[in-house]
Amino acid sequence: MKLIIVEDEKLAAERLKTLVKEYDPAIEVLVCLESVEETVQYLRHHASPDLLLLDIHLSDGHSFEIFSQVNYTKPVIFTTAYDQYALEAFKMFSIDYILKPVTLEALAVAINKYKNMASGFVSADFQRLIPQLTGRDYKKRFLGKVGQRLFFVDTADIAYFQADNKVVYMYDKENNCYLVEHTMEKLAVMLNPKYFFRLNRRYIVNIDAVQQVKPYYNGRLKVSLKGQKHPDEMVISRERVSEFREWAEA
Repeated sequence: MKLIIVEDEKLAAERLKTLVKEYDPAIEVLVCLESVEETVQYLRHHASPDLLLLDIHLSDGHSFEIFSQVNYTKPVIFTTAYDQYALEAFKMFSIDYILKPVTLEALAVAINKYKNMASGFVSADFQRLIPQLTGRDYKKRFLGKVGQRLFFVDTADIAYFQADNKVVYMYDKENNCYLVEHTMEKLAVMLNPKYFFRLNRRYIVNIDAVQQVKPYYNGRLKVSLKGQKHPDEMVISRERVSEFREWAEA
């Protein structure tokens, strides 16, 4: 078995590595990573491990953001000091959720669960199994706020989401702006990836709203939307260009 540890605290990462080896010396820890960006880059350029040991709070954001940037279909064991993310974790690829401090007993239970699943599913596509196991359904509508008024907006009518510091705005295809009570990380889980793509930390766009994509300097792409007026440039980073092309042509 090959696994990756993602943990931004070095002592915690070393402890996890020690516990893994204590559980089974034959398990190969491929690498210990510390951030969302580091993990995304590794998964883009290397074969997926059999298992991912993933902390939720990393140095540059929540680890859920990783799955909005890479197509990862293998199981995950989450390790965290917080219990409020359990439901969100199990809507993704999680087979267990261990609260820190991680013990050998808890880790053994989690890895044994993986082994039992692996023996029952040969080359299982966990991404396809998630909806069946969790009853996952993508958001069909959002509640947007304008002043003191609340509006229902169908997901199909949304052009894009924009993050401004910790505030997230939703724009419909008629350029109406609403405040929404969701982070970009949560939106990435709620939205159907067939239609919505996260361009960067600030923008998630609906493919039906994209009017034009053109080259931008340093190998990036610039996106313009139909009938939308926004002061900032919507730019796709060079690292995400190939993933965006695959999404756009799917």
